[in-house]
Amino acid sequence: MSAPGREEPSGPPGSYAKRVLVTGGAGFIASHVIVSLVEDYPNYLIINLDKILSLKLDYCASLKNLEPVSNKQNYKFIQGDICDSRFVKLLFEVEKIDIVLHFAAQTHVDLSFVRAFEFTYVNVYGTHVLVSAAYEARVEKFIYVSTDEVYGGSLDQEFDESSPKQPTNPYASSKAAAECFVQSYWERYKFPVVITRSSNVYGPHQYPEKVIPKFISLLQHGRKCCIHGSGLQRRNFLYAADVVEAFLTVLRKGEPGEIYNIGTNFEMSVVQLAKELIQLIKETSSESETESWVDYVHDRPHNDMRYPMKSEKIHSLGWKPKVPWEEGIKKTVEWYRENFHNWKDAEKALEPFPVQPPFM
Repeated sequence: MSAPGREEPSGPPGSYAKRVLVTGGAGFIASHVIVSLVEDYPNYLIINLDKILSLKLDYCASLKNLEPVSNKQNYKFIQGDICDSRFVKLLFEVEKIDIVLHFAAQTHVDLSFVRAFEFTYVNVYGTHVLVSAAYEARVEKFIYVSTDEVYGGSLDQEFDESSPKQPTNPYASSKAAAECFVQSYWERYKFPVVITRSSNVYGPHQYPEKVIPKFISLLQHGRKCCIHGSGLQRRNFLYAADVVEAFLTVLRKGEPGEIYNIGTNFEMSVVQLAKELIQLIKETSSESETESWVDYVHDRPHNDMRYPMKSEKIHSLGWKPKVPWEEGIKKTVEWYRENFHNWKDAEKALEPFPVQPPFM
């Protein structure tokens, strides 16, 4: 059943208390989660499932993110695609998975306007394939990683987990649709699924398609920060180490059938973010000098102004963000100073994607 370039699951040694499958594990957030799981749970086998494209992983994923644990006995990497139903079914049969953390997804909002059908295929169909196989394998917990963007934007209303989903771009729509498939397995079969919706995450190892590493990388290359529209859109930012702790909390304490917002009260506008990074990296001394490093471009077809969320539900499980913005952003900038010059494939991430009408 193997395809070229794909590794077949090799079967369990039977010596681990739990066998945890993490999809998309070479990506930014999932790789941080895997490192923590491997190091903190030596009696768990952590299986990283990620797909391969030619000689490398997906454009925004890298096995370099997993170097700290790549030689650990309780870590295993398997190449494969969540959209390959035969492979996924075999994976669950052979590896005897106990828990699933499903991160694998297409996530770039700008790109979703151009490749909407691809986002639907990976994010919706791929998730359906995975949750169906997990159900058939009687997995004990299935955690689906969604996004705050499923709520749509709001200027004043804070979203809680019962707020209606009103996505406004193809990416968010695909995540919302995937949520419905996942939740249906709880409603119909009482299959123990848990859904998380998190704010924007930042930190080391993030590919520069997202706003913080993109601005940092542009500035390090002597280029201006490109801002959609006015830049007054506001975003909540969580440091990677904090969101890892949130996922580990949900893994340990999350209740079947529940949804958990993973948010923070810290919020800033995109233009404020750009100016802060300019001052930090370029050490500008005046407002006019700072403004000279900003380039305003045409906005997306739709750009939500805010995603304010209530997170009391996960707070009741014992999690709250701990890393202050000032500490997190300094650590992040320093990491890119030391590492970004080694990212040979990252230049294309600094180029803007063409903005087209939605759902084309």
